[in-house]
Amino acid sequence: MVEDQDKLAAEWAAALEQQAAETGVAKSEQDLSDAWTNALQEQDKAGSDRALADEWAKALADEEQSKIHKEKKQKQLSAKSRDFEYKDLTGEAKAAKKEESVRRDLDFILDIPLDVSAQLGSTKLLINELLQLGQGSVIELNKLAGEPLEIMVNGKLVARGEAVVINEKFGVRLTDIISPIERVKQLG
Repeated sequence: MVEDQDKLAAEWAAALEQQAAETGVAKSEQDLSDAWTNALQEQDKAGSDRALADEWAKALADEEQSKIHKEKKQKQLSAKSRDFEYKDLTGEAKAAKKEESVRRDLDFILDIPLDVSAQLGSTKLLINELLQLGQGSVIELNKLAGEPLEIMVNGKLVARGEAVVINEKFGVRLTDIISPIERVKQLG
């Protein structure tokens, strides 16, 4: 940079001397010194303007390069997501889904409370007959002695059995379970 300034100063001095020789007017040394100072100031001003312009150009170029890099990266990522090949899992998924759905369905219903009752028999009474009942009264049921008890779940017949006593408590030993078809018929 110093060499450039010296070179420029020499060029200015030569140009001024040549101008003075051509015009026939001699410049004083003060004029030459002023011209030299002006030339250096213009060079410094031009240099600082050039440096500022270079900094701006560099900043803009960096920003543009950053944008280009981001766009390129985004294109690469989107290309990767489009090019991915998925394995066909429909057969495996259906088989697993069937097993899981049966298990899930059972898990779902396992916590539902049910009313279970054993019925010796039944009868119909008028309100007048019901009001006349007292301690020691006998109610005749529609079942014969020795016939199986009916096991009802939420009011629906599901099995038949016989009465037993276990540890001084009544219980029912199941002798016949209603088939699923018969249970479905009862629902309708």
